[in-house]
Amino acid sequence: METLLSIIFIYILVDNFVLQRFFGICPFLGVSRKMETAVGMSMAVIFVMTMATLVTWLLYTFVLVQFNLEYLQIVTFILVIASLVQLVETPLRKISPTLYQGLGIFLPLITTNCAIMAVALLAVREEFAFIEAVVFGVAASLGFSLALVIMAGIRERLELANIPDVLQGSAVTLITAGILSLAFQGFRGMLTL
Repeated sequence: METLLSIIFIYILVDNFVLQRFFGICPFLGVSRKMETAVGMSMAVIFVMTMATLVTWLLYTFVLVQFNLEYLQIVTFILVIASLVQLVETPLRKISPTLYQGLGIFLPLITTNCAIMAVALLAVREEFAFIEAVVFGVAASLGFSLALVIMAGIRERLELANIPDVLQGSAVTLITAGILSLAFQGFRGMLTL
């Protein structure tokens, strides 16, 4: 239980995939303009990342390793992630067309989101047990979502702020992301190894 709690704490706050490892920066910067799209993308990432970790771990452990097909790991993981994105995209288009339009190109880009692939690969490389791998996937996706929602909140407030012309747009967004990353860096001091 202690190992699971440390995985949760580490991958949500300390070793956040967006703010510390810089995986998934494209959707992080692209979808964080509005809170509604950030929350929608967060839900999609939580589902896809968790399910991808679960399915890829099972496939790797019980199929690829058993039949000495580890070299097919990347291709297998890409196929799993692409299939899961389709499971999210199709119902979302029918249930919430507004959110689907708001996410735009970023929803299909989940397929190539390096954060999702990184979680799937790291769950195998770190030799997590099945429950640890699933908790790792959930924690990493929650960390991604936390960073995305915080950034969306900040960017919405920045639109109302009086920002010098030279800093408007991408400049203030990148500066904000850097400061947010430094803030998350402070959680490293809470680790006792």
